[in-house]
Amino acid sequence: MTTVLIADDQAMQRFGFRMLLESQDDMTVVGEAANGTEAVGLVARHHPDVVLMDIRMPGLDGIEATRRIITSGAPTRVLIVTTFDMDEYAYDGLRAGASGFLVKDALPEELLSGIRAVASGDAVVAPSLTRRLLDAYAHHLPAAPGGTPATEDPRITSLTEREREILTVIGQGWTNTEIATRLHLAESTVKTHVTRILAKTGSRDRIQAVILAYDTRMVNAR
Repeated sequence: MTTVLIADDQAMQRFGFRMLLESQDDMTVVGEAANGTEAVGLVARHHPDVVLMDIRMPGLDGIEATRRIITSGAPTRVLIVTTFDMDEYAYDGLRAGASGFLVKDALPEELLSGIRAVASGDAVVAPSLTRRLLDAYAHHLPAAPGGTPATEDPRITSLTEREREILTVIGQGWTNTEIATRLHLAESTVKTHVTRILAKTGSRDRIQAVILAYDTRMVNAR
């Protein structure tokens, strides 16, 4: 059973999400929050598998709430829900530690599959879409401190040469199938490399690995 916390300042939106989620045999809603502060407190109390997190909420917004949930060390994963006119916030949400994002007018089955994907440890956003998002907002990235080369960044020093190669192309938006085809590897081998990359770099999922590739300048926005 996947436990879900709904964080949204609109009561009708929360009601709609709850009705949808509780119609599923494998999901249950453990709480509702009308702002980020409530969401952080309810996560600490209920330890849900997934938080369905709105961005714009009074007081503590969804981005800061996401950051606090992730830095607390909670195993809870965050799925950002946003509207088309708020795409500029999605980047900050992903950097804060969210495992993906969806728009609020997504089809019910898309929302449900997104929650299941996040709960199982996957990222919701397709690699190609992630690349376009990060390219669009790459100016948010801080300058590399002191011109430190990516190869000296402590997050990736333990990676093998092949793992660094694969992390670079993950950052470029390549899927596992594309990596396997272009690098002449079995797809199962690619999956093994990706799993090791996530473990070694402390990345929660593929999206966080993409952000790492940008942060360390292994990938440059075009």
